[in-house]
Amino acid sequence: MKKRYLVSIIIITIISEIFVSIKYVNNKNSYKNDVVKINELSKTIENNFYDKSKYPNTFNYSIINDKEIIIYKSDISSVNSLVEAYKNKNTIVDINVNGNIYKILIDNNIENIMNNNKSIYLKTMFVVSAIQLLSFIIYYIYLYINIIKPFNKMKEFATRVSSGNLDIPLNMDKNNNFGAFTESFDIMRHEIKIARKKEKEAIDAKKELVAKLSHDIKSPVASIKSSSELGLEIAPNERIKNQFSSINKKSDQINTLVTNLFNSTLKEMDELKINPTIISSNIIKELLINSDYLNKANDINIEKCNIYADRLRLQQVFDNIFINSYKYANTKIEIKNYVDDEFFIISIKDFGNSIQDEEMPLLLEKFKRGSNTLNKEGAGLGLYISKEFINQMNGDLEIVNENPGFKVIIKLRII
Repeated sequence: MKKRYLVSIIIITIISEIFVSIKYVNNKNSYKNDVVKINELSKTIENNFYDKSKYPNTFNYSIINDKEIIIYKSDISSVNSLVEAYKNKNTIVDINVNGNIYKILIDNNIENIMNNNKSIYLKTMFVVSAIQLLSFIIYYIYLYINIIKPFNKMKEFATRVSSGNLDIPLNMDKNNNFGAFTESFDIMRHEIKIARKKEKEAIDAKKELVAKLSHDIKSPVASIKSSSELGLEIAPNERIKNQFSSINKKSDQINTLVTNLFNSTLKEMDELKINPTIISSNIIKELLINSDYLNKANDINIEKCNIYADRLRLQQVFDNIFINSYKYANTKIEIKNYVDDEFFIISIKDFGNSIQDEEMPLLLEKFKRGSNTLNKEGAGLGLYISKEFINQMNGDLEIVNENPGFKVIIKLRII
């Protein structure tokens, strides 16, 4: 399609140029009067030379004798001399009247014809240029829809995948130029997601094992510590007391190491880097549209201001919120935005089942999920990570339990 359209534009351009050239050449030669009419004029004058009332008025012309004296002028603007006729490229016809040669000087009105030709040429060039411009605009629109826009969509998708967001699919018409490629791209995302899920299950199993081991280890350590403290109290001499004291200290040391071992499994959550900068709030609409791949949210007009945020992490925050809404509510989504003092505020609300009030404070903690998440995959990290990201942008994230529905309020610092 792209090649055919480009060839069509080239053909249109060539045909247009040929048309203009032919039109110009034809108009350039159009000053030559009709030969048949000129012959009729000369014959009529020749046959009725002495009866001027029968002279035709087909053209503006003058008649001169062999001494170049004007003996007749059809109009005040007619040719005044043979020299003028030659100079202006007028038509000159000889007639023979009783053996005397006379010349008819026919005014071709070259100046008006050339001006008319110029006007026609300019108009034709304007029309041709307009056609060419329109063709290129249509071609650019075609390129944008079928090449540039899908490529930008793939670029955005690749950025998400590289940042670890594997939940949003790459929806694209398979009939376009990137059809098969995008399908393979999305299959890759799906396979990576499966691999990540298995990896997560393995990590969760390791965490569960660490938790169990830490519990199992802490119980005998607590018994050893209790026994050592009792032995320290009843020890008969200083040497034995020192031994029990050493056992007691080692028990505390083991307990600390076990606690550190458990906490180290959660440390990776604190290693995500945030790089906030000053950006325009205009990007918010684009980020929301990117996250709302099921088109459940309303359209909004974004209040214009400059905010302090990390575009990539902000996209992840919106992705987390929309994915949670799709997964647990699956209703329409209402988005609002407004400016309040130092903050640009965005509220995202769905209309699913309400969450129990006592569970609300826990949803912003690690690995905490509401009772409405049963039988649905998830790690309980989406809102926790989102709040951490927004906090590191000097903003805040709040959650509100509504009846019905669940609302997330994002506050971004205005600069």
